[in-house]
Formats: sequence, C-alpha cells, structure tokens
Amino acid sequence: MKVAYWPGCVSRGFTPELHGAMAQIAPLLDIELIELSRANCCGAGVIAEHNQELADTLNARTFAMAQQTDGELMMNICSTCQGAQTECQERLDANAVYRDRVNDSLSASGLHYEQGIVNKNFLWVLVEDIGLETLRGIVKRPLTNLRVGPFYGCYIIRPADRIGIDDEHPRDTYLGQLIEALGGTVIDYAGSHKCCGFPIITMNKTASLKQAGRHLGDAIDADADCLVTPCPLCHLNLDLQQPLAAAVVGRQLGMPVLHLPQLVGLALGLSPKELGMGRHIVKPKPVIDWSQSVVGGVAA
Repeated sequence: MKVAYWPGCVSRGFTPELHGAMAQIAPLLDIELIELSRANCCGAGVIAEHNQELADTLNARTFAMAQQTDGELMMNICSTCQGAQTECQERLDANAVYRDRVNDSLSASGLHYEQGIVNKNFLWVLVEDIGLETLRGIVKRPLTNLRVGPFYGCYIIRPADRIGIDDEHPRDTYLGQLIEALGGTVIDYAGSHKCCGFPIITMNKTASLKQAGRHLGDAIDADADCLVTPCPLCHLNLDLQQPLAAAVVGRQLGMPVLHLPQLVGLALGLSPKELGMGRHIVKPKPVIDWSQSVVGGVAA
C-alpha cells in the first residue's frame, strides 16, 4: 500500500532512529512511503494555545500536501501528531466557512485542503489495514518470552470519541494485540495508558520526571523486559530523561524503551544496529542479547 508519510519533526531531530527504523521495515510490510519532506511541525497543541487558526493552517498545509500524492491515506509515526492533527481536522471538517478561510491562506502556495483526509498512526495501519494475521505470517523472529509493557501516551487514546475508539476499533488495546501477534508477552502495569509527563517538562520538570519515573518503576515491578511506545515525545521522557527521572524518584530504573517500528523490525528479522538501537540512552541490552536467552539462536 502507498501512504503519504508524515514522520513528524521529532523523529527527524531528537529520535532519528525512529525515522530510520520506519524506513527499514516499510518494504518488509509492503508499505511504500511517500515522504512529506516539506511538511511542517503539527504544533503539538502548543501553537494552538496561542493562535488556533495558525496551527490549523499549518496542519491543513500538511493535509493538502498529502492529498496531492497518490497515497491511499496519510500515515504518521507520532501519536502526538495524531492527536493534534485529528483535533485540527475535526475543526476544519465541521466548519466550511472556517475551512475556506484557512484555504485562502494556503492558496498562495498552490495548496487546498479537501474535507475528509484519512490520517492514521502507524499502529492503526498495522492493525486495521495490514492486519494482525498477515503480520503473524511474516514474523521471522518471534519475540518469544519477551515481556513487553505497552506505553500508549496521551494523544492516541484520548479523547476516545475524537480518536475513533469504539467497539469496532478498540484502539486503546492495539499495542497489546500487536505485541502478542509478534510473539511477545504483554505486561500490564499501572502507567500504560497514562501521560508520560513530557507536556509539562518546561513548566514543572520535577513533576514531569516524577511521572516518567513512576511509570518506569511500575513496569519494572511488573517484570517487564522493555517498554514500547508509538510516541517519540514519550520516548524522550522515558528514555532520554530516564537517568534524571531515576534521581527524582530515588530508585534505579534502567528500563529499555523501544519505538514501535523497532519492535516490529526485530520480529521481522532486522538487527538492533539496523534499527538504530545504539542511539538509546538506556541501551536495550535485554533486547539485543535475545539471540541466546529469548530468540533461540537467531543472531541479533
């Protein structure tokens, strides 16, 4: 399938291993990425606090660029982008007068947003478009005995009605379903569906780090080997800030945190090096050393 691909700014800046891992696994999933390389930041909700129309115009620009491609849909790898863009699209699609005003601003660039673009996070594409049965069929290195804690983050699961969570699309369970499809063991712990703390890090760093440290500690206490998240901002707070979070909560942590495409890539047979795992602050040694203890002799 062809997708208009919006990697987001964080995956090309702070977490380039995420962008790189997605590029590695896309051909294995028969996904053709049409990268929206000139798209702008989604604003992550911050711009909207100061100028909602500016934020909506910036996101409408990205949507319009996606609509100029022949992709079947627009796909992102950042759940924060998913949340911010879904909120924007809801406003644009509900108000023709407002949409026309935004399009007037885009017209100088030769862009025009048409109502109704389908914009999906990679996690949703895996479950809803590729399908878990198909995914099970292409797994080359099952994640046998790997205990994985899902970490959703805020923007991909709330508010449920806007994000499209219902009986037909239980998107707040997709990470668990995916881990099982890859052969891993899902670990339930208290923080799996809570905020990582990143949105308040510039306002109250101690509270932010305490949130991250508590979630990591809960996962450790539940005997998780690693966490996986579809959000690079969550990854920043849970991995990049983990040494500081450990100091704030007063305990040792050392919990590896994987990007979603990295976990999928490992199950599809790619090496940790190919997936950029050496860039992590908390080196995922329990993951990299699977060749003997978990994966059963398949070289990592």
